[in-house]
Amino acid sequence: MIGVDLIKLDRMKRSIERFGDKFLLRFLSPAEMLLVKNQKTAAGFWAAKEACSKALGTGIGRECGFHDIVLSKTERGAPRISLAAELLKKHNISDISLSISHDGDYAIAVVAIETSRP
Repeated sequence: MIGVDLIKLDRMKRSIERFGDKFLLRFLSPAEMLLVKNQKTAAGFWAAKEACSKALGTGIGRECGFHDIVLSKTERGAPRISLAAELLKKHNISDISLSISHDGDYAIAVVAIETSRP
């Protein structure tokens, strides 16, 4: 399963300027916020979580919330994604991959999920 999300950086910038950390905490944990260097990083993280929810086929909502999707970085700084144990089990997920990119006015994320047959 694959999910993709694209976000305009200006949208993220306006939300951060208007609501500050309160907005960021809506979709990021305190640990994830430590990884956010600027609005580009925040936009990439937003896109990653949206792309993941699309790959799951749920979207962000009751079944899968922003905080059920956890973002981190590898030792080399590459983005890494993990899911709450309940989602892993429910969707029989065996592997999950994430790519985030920025260009011009946009950030994009792609999430690929592999499942195992029960």
